[in-house]
Amino acid sequence: MPFLHLVSNVQPSDARAFIKEFSKLASETLGKPEKAVAIDFRYNESLSFGGTFEPAFLLTIGSLINVNPETNAEFSGVFFAFFKEKLGISGERGFIEFVDPTAAYIGYDGTTIAKMWEKAGVKH
Repeated sequence: MPFLHLVSNVQPSDARAFIKEFSKLASETLGKPEKAVAIDFRYNESLSFGGTFEPAFLLTIGSLINVNPETNAEFSGVFFAFFKEKLGISGERGFIEFVDPTAAYIGYDGTTIAKMWEKAGVKH
């Protein structure tokens, strides 16, 4: 159930194609099925980073499991490389925030992930 909120002052030439590619990369990188990945991309021409409007991004990744101090550096490398290649944004022009919201704080299908796991007998 990873959700990724990306804001950038760089507009991809084809936003939908970019988002589809980003979704696939997120699925592979985070080890989650793509059908569970949600992407929110926002182009914001007024995003400032370091006091300038040069290409920049802000990314928040929320995910249960897999987002932790042991994996975050690896994930960061993958996403920064993707943004450099696809949007031309250098590594010192963005931040990634990794969030583990816990299963009791994620609503889905009229309940929470924790309740769904509990009903299915999944230990978390």
